[in-house]
Amino acid sequence: MISSDNALLVIDMQQGLFRGPASPHCAEAVLSNICLLIAKARQAQVPVFFARHTGPEDSPFSEQSPLTQLIPEMNVNAERDIVFIKKYPNCFRDTDLQLQLCQRGVKQLVIAGMKTEFCVDTTCRAASELEFRTVLISDAHTTMDNDHLSANEIIEHQNVTLAGPFVSLSTAAGWSF
Repeated sequence: MISSDNALLVIDMQQGLFRGPASPHCAEAVLSNICLLIAKARQAQVPVFFARHTGPEDSPFSEQSPLTQLIPEMNVNAERDIVFIKKYPNCFRDTDLQLQLCQRGVKQLVIAGMKTEFCVDTTCRAASELEFRTVLISDAHTTMDNDHLSANEIIEHQNVTLAGPFVSLSTAAGWSF
């Protein structure tokens, strides 16, 4: 097992969200940035964690559902990557993510994925609370428009709100492991 001070966490980049009825804001650019981060992490031998959000077994988001499968463009490899199931917006709640990070000596968690105002926000706040240095990649998380705000407004708001008390911000191109 490779020990690193850093880990990359990619949240909910799955078929039913990323390829769902509403297209995420700047979907292809965000996906490209996430793939860049994954490549940088693998090059630096940094562990890459992928969260899959699932619902009840009798729902469209059951663990076996195609909607909860990670999108193939990320080239997830179960031999080298860590894929885990979560049922709540907080990637740490009722998962072994914290234990896995601690076992690897991770002190800094780099976060990307979706949805910005739900699982990304909640996990950034939780990681900070658990005393991980947390880096949010400002151009590698996304969401969809809602009834009150555009996706771009949500993303900009979350970047500003989280920066400082909860996370440091970086861009995908500007980040090095």
